[in-house]
Amino acid sequence: MRSIVLIAHNLRSAHNVGSLLRTAEGLGIDHVYLTGYTPYPVSKDDKRLPHLSRKIDAQISKTSLGAEQTLHWSHKEHIERVINDLRTRGFLIVGLEQTPAAGALHKFKTPEKVALIVGRETKGIEPEVIKLTDLQVEIPMFGEKESFNVVQGAAMCLFHCRFS
Repeated sequence: MRSIVLIAHNLRSAHNVGSLLRTAEGLGIDHVYLTGYTPYPVSKDDKRLPHLSRKIDAQISKTSLGAEQTLHWSHKEHIERVINDLRTRGFLIVGLEQTPAAGALHKFKTPEKVALIVGRETKGIEPEVIKLTDLQVEIPMFGEKESFNVVQGAAMCLFHCRFS
């Protein structure tokens, strides 16, 4: 069976994180890495102040509906380490981002091991992180808007990866 992981890097919204966790759980994603300053649920080795971690956890839970309880996830500060580890384990590193080199999502043939990176809600994946990807994919837009919400984009891409 195909192995798919999601890396959510430098997201600001705890509600978006919760929605990503719920989406990933529903699609049977193997692991979600919450990297950089992305909010994350309470964890056993949590180093945040208890009142802050509880507040963020409650915000995430509002949209995750408990997916963080059944899904494998972890918080890692440094995305570079996550990418390097996944690459050594044979994962293709794919950025969901509009770049000059990005291919259309519907033409992407998903390999047996893929790691999808999504980035900041309004500015996308940082250029220095894009350089660490093996390739980028984008979702063609047919309306007047230039992009989808990070959760909507991730959902479309993860669904494609699961079934292509």
